[in-house]
Amino acid sequence: MKAIRRFTVRPVLPEPLRPLSDLARNLRWSWHAGTRDLFRSVDPGRWVAAGGDPMRLLGSVPTERLTELAGDRDFLDRLAAVADDLDAYMTGERWYQRQSGRLPAAVAYFSPEFGITAALPQYSGGLGILAGDHLKAASDLGAPLIGVGLLYRHGYFRQSLSRDGWQQEHYPVLDPHELPLDQLKEADGAPAQITLALPGDRSLRARVWVAQVGRIPLLLLDSDIEENDLIERGVTDRLYGGGSEHRLLQEMLLGIGGVRAVRAYCRLTGHAAPEVFHTNEGHAGFLGLERMAELRAEGLDFDAALEAVRAGTVFTTHTPVPAGIDRFDRELVARHFGPHAELPDLEVDRILRLGMETYPGGEPNLFNMAVMGLRLAQRANGVSLLHGQVSREMFAGLWPGFDPEEVPITSVTNGVHAPTWVAPEVYRLGARQIGTQRAEEALSIGDSDRWDSVADIPDQDIWDLRRSLRELLVLEVRERLRASWRQRGAGTAELGWIDGVLDPDVLTIGFARRVPSYKRLTLMLRDRDRLMDLLLHPDRPVQIVVAGKAHPADDGGKRLIQELVRFADDPRVRHRIVFLPDYGMAMAQKLYPGCDIWLNNPLRPLEACGTSGMKAALNGGLNLSVLDGWWDEWFQPDFGWAIPTADGAGTDPDRRDDIEAAALYDLLEQRVTRAFYERGRSGLPDRWIEMVRRTLSLLGPKVLAGRMVREYVDRLYTPAAHAHRAMTADAARELAEWKAAVRGAWHGVTVDHVETSVASATAELGSTLALRVRVGLGRLRPEDVEVQAVAGRVDEEDRITEAAAVPLKPVGAPGAAGEWVYEGPLSLDRTGPFGYTVRVLPSHRLLASGAELGLVAVPPEDVVEAAGLLMR
Repeated sequence: MKAIRRFTVRPVLPEPLRPLSDLARNLRWSWHAGTRDLFRSVDPGRWVAAGGDPMRLLGSVPTERLTELAGDRDFLDRLAAVADDLDAYMTGERWYQRQSGRLPAAVAYFSPEFGITAALPQYSGGLGILAGDHLKAASDLGAPLIGVGLLYRHGYFRQSLSRDGWQQEHYPVLDPHELPLDQLKEADGAPAQITLALPGDRSLRARVWVAQVGRIPLLLLDSDIEENDLIERGVTDRLYGGGSEHRLLQEMLLGIGGVRAVRAYCRLTGHAAPEVFHTNEGHAGFLGLERMAELRAEGLDFDAALEAVRAGTVFTTHTPVPAGIDRFDRELVARHFGPHAELPDLEVDRILRLGMETYPGGEPNLFNMAVMGLRLAQRANGVSLLHGQVSREMFAGLWPGFDPEEVPITSVTNGVHAPTWVAPEVYRLGARQIGTQRAEEALSIGDSDRWDSVADIPDQDIWDLRRSLRELLVLEVRERLRASWRQRGAGTAELGWIDGVLDPDVLTIGFARRVPSYKRLTLMLRDRDRLMDLLLHPDRPVQIVVAGKAHPADDGGKRLIQELVRFADDPRVRHRIVFLPDYGMAMAQKLYPGCDIWLNNPLRPLEACGTSGMKAALNGGLNLSVLDGWWDEWFQPDFGWAIPTADGAGTDPDRRDDIEAAALYDLLEQRVTRAFYERGRSGLPDRWIEMVRRTLSLLGPKVLAGRMVREYVDRLYTPAAHAHRAMTADAARELAEWKAAVRGAWHGVTVDHVETSVASATAELGSTLALRVRVGLGRLRPEDVEVQAVAGRVDEEDRITEAAAVPLKPVGAPGAAGEWVYEGPLSLDRTGPFGYTVRVLPSHRLLASGAELGLVAVPPEDVVEAAGLLMR
């Protein structure tokens, strides 16, 4: 029989055990081994059955056991110690509090998904895991972030396989009362509620749940409440589901509702108000509009409000392809804003202009969330060095007249939260070597000195560790594979072969990620005979563990999964290659440590960063990857292998896959397997162990989320906070008026004449040119512009590379026609073909970049030819 109503019955803990509730409700337990060990000791069997979730555990422990623990002095002492440790963690001074300078009082961090723990399934893939690691690292560093997201009642989806290997999706309903969440409540005890106005006099309401992620509150908005109609209740039903309007409403709730939730949280708790708003990808971009509406209510006009919002906003893009960005029909967006919908004080046409693709190659009828994000943020970044370059090229149309390298999008390479992803066995080995305190600091803050001690760990210890991790993975794989085959309809009698799947002494390769086509799940199947030879080699076999989910609407991705599953089902190789369904955080935490090699073979340069290989590296796994994302930036032959790519523009896609698959097989056959199986005089694989050692010591400090968050604080959050403080209402009005005046007068800015002190086409290294430039400024003044000489090497087409800009200074008074003369020296600091040009840029103390307005004046062709601007 089915229940007609469902309740969540919370356990009543005896008074001495009350701290268990606080420990369960702070998600620090998900990366703090001591807290997990305490909960495990409550009831080891039920801990396993609860999937390592303290909330579920406490809901299942019998009253008799709780009574027994309440009288157990040893357990109560351990409980007090863990509770005291959490209190010290929450209130003590950490890295952020020890920094000098005026750091942001608080930063609001918005993301459509957060991967904190499998017990709170609000993520689909890398974006969410990255966001979760960002919060956890910020907590460890003491950075005052407030996370903002949505609470999806169905999460993403659970994955299983049909008998023929086709992906099946399941959407279990999540009850917030059974999750480690608390409702945000008003002073009178009523739930705090956020309301958005919708067309047709409708409303979208949401309650706010708070997940405590260490020191960081994570606010999750939930529209599945009785006050909403059926359609509005479904807005937060599932992650990345529904049609265009459904997605638009999700993103309005995340951005606009999220700002309102932050304001409510700060009002009710006394938390410092954010000085910086960070949007993780374009999904939350509407947050800038809400903040503009707040400023409009304080008397600023649209343009001044825009400048004030931009000053304190950071935008991170995660996609290297336009197809990965949310884009909406302009009419759909227009319908949801204005007098009869949301943000009635903002002009709809001005809102639309913020997101329209009004640049060459854009689609002017589409509203682009990333474009709006960039226009609403004074600071923007990609997530690896290569991705920053790709992003500058992709969005160069927003800054016409500037070369892609000058587009104001920087990069902060992603990192991963080591305490979450490092296996306990790896941590214990490190703690034994350098002590518990230093090991914790090495994982949370970084600093290469702490990682250098890896050099002192004996070879045998490293090899024994890797073997034990491999053995744990083998047991995990067999258990999951057996469960998967039962879901596919197999009987127990058919599954005896699973006891022989994988071997703890065989080189193990991992491949796990989402399954869009560009990640090339099936590249390894390109030559099945060669793959079989690798799997079944008599002396140097490999075994492969594969996992991944395709988006429910992506039949192409599902076909790739089915193709791989069918190969893995072949009785000849099924003991050497497996596909594990339902990839998620719980599986990943076993998979990364147990793999010797982490394989990554995307189409370059479509992997923005790709953090899974970082997690493997922190556990001593070696990377075998295409030079894309973070691997392009940090690869060294000392600790991994680079798969050669055939990414020339003219390469046929099938031929490219053939070439790169052959390169992959060659590396495995000739270099990877030999390094793993060849033994030195000690009887150990000396070369392999040395690569593991270098992976840990050289990559370890780099791949940390702690390093990443410190970079955000130093390079983006703190400058944004300073800009926010400088952007008073008067300053915002001044900047907006100045920008309008400059745009209106820019047509009158000209470079009329350029001359130099050197007449010949050659010069000596170290010599100096004297430049004299005459410019027309029209209605502008010298303080409104900067005149620059831009110089550097030139290529075969006379394009300046490795350019350096040198400001020139005005001399004398303006001429009769209002022209100004600028002069300055230009040092010839490099040999070979050298060139220079001059240009005029807008200049104002409140601009973050000279390219901010997308305005530049350069010499016309006749001036260029007369000036002889090229030297060889």
